[in-house]
Amino acid sequence: MLDDLDLGRRQNVLIVEDVKLNAQILVNALQDEYDLRVASNGVEALAMVREQLPDLILLDIVMPEMDGYAVCAALQADHNTRDIPILFLTALEGDKNEAYGIELGAMDYIRKPFNVPIVKAKIRNHLELKRYKDILKRDSRIDGLTRIPNRRRFDEAYSEEVSRALRNKTPLAVLMIDLDLFKAYNDTYGHLQGDDVLKLVARTLYNTLQRPGDLIARWGGEEFVALLPQTALNGAWQVAERLRLAIYDLQIPHEASPIDRYLTISVGVASADGSDRSACEELLQRADEAVYCAKKRGRNTTVVYES
Repeated sequence: MLDDLDLGRRQNVLIVEDVKLNAQILVNALQDEYDLRVASNGVEALAMVREQLPDLILLDIVMPEMDGYAVCAALQADHNTRDIPILFLTALEGDKNEAYGIELGAMDYIRKPFNVPIVKAKIRNHLELKRYKDILKRDSRIDGLTRIPNRRRFDEAYSEEVSRALRNKTPLAVLMIDLDLFKAYNDTYGHLQGDDVLKLVARTLYNTLQRPGDLIARWGGEEFVALLPQTALNGAWQVAERLRLAIYDLQIPHEASPIDRYLTISVGVASADGSDRSACEELLQRADEAVYCAKKRGRNTTVVYES
């Protein structure tokens, strides 16, 4: 379901080198193994990084306008780019220069003139380490059973989207989703089958959300939560109903349910205007109150939070 790291994809390397001959040597050495982009100065390099995050940066130190140290410092100051491995390209000698670069956040040095086998070996080693770290980071944010984002990932995304909504004055919505009478389901069919149902429900919720920016996560137990950026109340209600009907259409038998012969869900909906900070920060609580109301009203329904 999730976009797993594609172990077969070609990794992207950004070469930042103002001497065309040096840049061409690197391109010739690396183009068969990696997707390459080339920047001739620091300002251009930062623009390219913002456009597409590279897996690794080969960064010349001595450049006009903005040297490699300044570029490295700028990348390290941004949480979106600080984990990109940086290998300095330098003809400078001396331990002090090397120590300064490492303190700034660079991973390694490549000396000029280039020794191509050493260049390729260093790049390969750092990219393998980067891929391993990416896998660990991804897995720490995925629910082990359902393989959709977990609560930790949701909390991160929620914080980011609240800030974005307030900055851009755009609406933000949260859906709290609860599987109706799931304890009774487990008691009737067993926890192993219950786990299979949770996986199926998670996959269905994940696939039913249509926009790339929307997020569905497992909140805990039989609860799920959805984050819908740039979504006002009416749009959030429509998404909630689409999710509710998608689960009902699975027609998962639930003999112990007095509501329906099939498994159902209840959904609580809350939305906030980006101009109201307190409303944005209270979305989770409001969605939780709404889903509680849905269960009190008989379950298998969607309830919108009303202040």
